[in-house]
Amino acid sequence: MSLIYPQYRALKGSNTLYRIDGPLHFLEWQGLGENRWLAHAHYAEIYPTRVLLQELLEAKDSFEKLHAEEWNERFEKREANALSGSVSQVRVSSDSQRIRNSVDLTDWTTFGVPALAKKWMSATSDDEVRAALTYAEDQGLPLLIMGGGSNMLLHRDWPGLALHIGLKGFQVLRENGDEVDVVVGAGENWHDWVMVSLEMGWNGLENLALIPGNVGASPMQNIGAYGVEVKDRFLWLEAINIQTGALHRFDAAACEFDYRESIFKSAAKGHWVIVRVAFSLQRKAPLNTEYGSIQKELEGLPQETWTHRDVADAVMRIRSSKLPDPKELGNAGSFFKNPILSAADFAALRVQHPEVAHFVQGDGNIKIAAGWLIEHAGWKGKRRGTHGVHEKQALVLVHYGGASGKEIWKLAQDVMADVFEKFGVQLQTEVNQIGL
Repeated sequence: MSLIYPQYRALKGSNTLYRIDGPLHFLEWQGLGENRWLAHAHYAEIYPTRVLLQELLEAKDSFEKLHAEEWNERFEKREANALSGSVSQVRVSSDSQRIRNSVDLTDWTTFGVPALAKKWMSATSDDEVRAALTYAEDQGLPLLIMGGGSNMLLHRDWPGLALHIGLKGFQVLRENGDEVDVVVGAGENWHDWVMVSLEMGWNGLENLALIPGNVGASPMQNIGAYGVEVKDRFLWLEAINIQTGALHRFDAAACEFDYRESIFKSAAKGHWVIVRVAFSLQRKAPLNTEYGSIQKELEGLPQETWTHRDVADAVMRIRSSKLPDPKELGNAGSFFKNPILSAADFAALRVQHPEVAHFVQGDGNIKIAAGWLIEHAGWKGKRRGTHGVHEKQALVLVHYGGASGKEIWKLAQDVMADVFEKFGVQLQTEVNQIGL
């Protein structure tokens, strides 16, 4: 099925152009002077804007339909400025849309497992994402969406198009005293974005410092650490439908966030490409230091002087002491989720293992430390030549070099089977298995 969006319109008798990117999204360019555009991105939240969008879709009265070629011809007669209220929506360029052949993905994933992609492209705008989707559809190629490559294990060469999402930049949407809403390109490195937010005085993400990956993957995985999850500071995300090209906005409820889960890992898996994420931050956000390890790191400072940057620095020291740097030792961070048991199942487990590490959840269920289970099953530090279980953190599988994805997956399966045999607890993986 061919992409339905974008659709192109013009205001009759004027220099104003419109591009409809989805059921609630459209872009407007108004001619300014002899050779400039004044650009705006619209999201049809209110009734008058929705009426205008409907008129555009129907090409009623004052509006005319244009083919993409005619629209581009008019558009390129003027110099375009940045769109107000958007990040990387439009890029009038063909150079970066060139498809590359037989690209080695080893350096594009943090595990560093060798695999070739038949075709590869890096998209830096919504337009380029759609161009890649059209190409994959026309060529009948399976599609692999890639960000920072920190949450995937490649089992074989990819026989289709590997589409790297490289949309960059951030933009303030709203400032209201203490509150700041910011939209960030999906291709921004997550840790770099956390550091930028702290430098700007936009707080609330400090507990999530040093988590590998890119911004676009953060809501998909609902990443979390030390008492904070992305959903706690999430405002909305925008994603492009792979089948239609339509841009759609998902609020928190639509994302169906759960522990390391979202709709993009379940019912909507493989249907969308996330292109930007908006966060709701605060200049005076409360500090989250409930975890004892953070408090221990901060005990040398008077509590009344603790800052958000102090918390981030503490988190970075803790993570660096436990987790290997993917640049030095291939890994994807925590390979396994912490299993959640009912109170009854936990009580049964505790009869046999009263010392099991656990955390009581707000709904009465009990989260079990998967690292404790793996370590007490005897796997911590165990090595199989080219790969193994990390010596400092049993949740992490590591690649020393020369292993295949299948070999690392076999280790994961053996760990899960042994933990189930010894504790009766079924582990699940956080890392996506590609080509399994």
